[in-house]
Amino acid sequence: MKLCKFNITHLINKRYLTAKLKLISRDTEREVKMKVLKSLILSILIILSITKSASAETTISAEGQYIFNSLGFYLGGVLVAFMAAGFCMLESGLVTTKSVSTIAAKNIGKFAICSLVFFFCGYNLAYGIPEGGYIGSFSIWSDASKLATGYSDYSDWFFQTMFVCATASIVSGAVAERIKIWPFFIFAAVMAGIIYPISMGWQWGGGWLATSGFSDFAGSTLVHGCGGAAALAGVLVLGAREGRFGKKGETKSLVPFAASSIPLVTLGTFLLWFGWFGFNGFSQLAMGTFDDVNAISKIAVNTHLAGAAGTVTAALITRLLGGKTDIIMMLNGALAGLVAITAEPLTPSPLFAILVGSIGSLIMYFGTKFLESKKIDDVVGAIPVHMFAGIFGTLIVPMTNPATSFGTQLTGVIAVCAFSFILSYFVFRALKSTIGLRISSQAEKLGTDVAEIGVRAYAIRD
Repeated sequence: MKLCKFNITHLINKRYLTAKLKLISRDTEREVKMKVLKSLILSILIILSITKSASAETTISAEGQYIFNSLGFYLGGVLVAFMAAGFCMLESGLVTTKSVSTIAAKNIGKFAICSLVFFFCGYNLAYGIPEGGYIGSFSIWSDASKLATGYSDYSDWFFQTMFVCATASIVSGAVAERIKIWPFFIFAAVMAGIIYPISMGWQWGGGWLATSGFSDFAGSTLVHGCGGAAALAGVLVLGAREGRFGKKGETKSLVPFAASSIPLVTLGTFLLWFGWFGFNGFSQLAMGTFDDVNAISKIAVNTHLAGAAGTVTAALITRLLGGKTDIIMMLNGALAGLVAITAEPLTPSPLFAILVGSIGSLIMYFGTKFLESKKIDDVVGAIPVHMFAGIFGTLIVPMTNPATSFGTQLTGVIAVCAFSFILSYFVFRALKSTIGLRISSQAEKLGTDVAEIGVRAYAIRD
């Protein structure tokens, strides 16, 4: 093989030919060229024969698969980590100017706390469950990497940790502008260490939902439904921001609850959309074969189309029903479409993915109006985007994936959402009764930046 390579790369080289002509005094130029041509033809024939004999081997080695699978976990984790920045931007842009620094502090603090807690106990609670069981063990994660497992355990922990952080981020935006920062940190620790690991372990850890046939590919219910249910518990315990709703239940959106920065919200949404390609795509959990890479590619297409359909649907419905094209609804429509397709982004056709994203957006829109009619104050729209659209996406899975059923999917949705809501409600009530949960009325008027952080995000200077 090395000889063949030498013949191809060197014998056709002009400098090499020139040198040969100078060295060979007795041969004519024509004879030299004929020798080169013969060598070239022979080399090509040898290469073709080698290629033909090796073409039957289409798979890479176990070590090669280990490398590519681990790389996939790492790249997917990095993409999902970008979603932390997306959540921070989105929340910062949707709150008023007097609460932006608090949102920044909550997001960086939550990101760090959830990572530490998931290391100390969360991971093994999720992945230490006996087959068909309900709960793992409260123990510290440790490396168990083996070639036979097909991937590095370090890369898996990194990837799964980013999902934990995303789940807690859903709650952050919903309870903004009236929750104290340290009670929120405590709740985030409970979410990362108990609530989320146990419920997601029922499916992804091989627990009772997995053995029952429940299917949630990347977490429409396990992540988004879980986070949305916790957010609902939080806003119910906290109550609405002062002055958010009028006497007849009408919302006051422009004054005094105007979003601080629509461009920031938009950038945050783009980052979340970008991160979703890691969130959904690398939930294939393998990248070492032709089928795996092809699946990741199809997932990316379906994910993107669902988000696009959600955006356009929200633009149309707000224009038709409200007379104006609502940018916030468009952004939340994109997210709702992405959430809805997350339960099953692989089996649908691209056209069906568009339908899923569009319906998810409609559910988000009417869900938002419903919550407002009930005076439930969700600052960023986390509940309709993540919980409502996530439930829909999970229930529709049997239409493209015959391996599950509507009854099984409904059981999983109820179990995860009810578990998250009940435990979250209990934690929020306990915090309210002990250290306090909501800032004072005076602090709310001043803004959480002044009351909780002491740093104004937007200081006006002369």
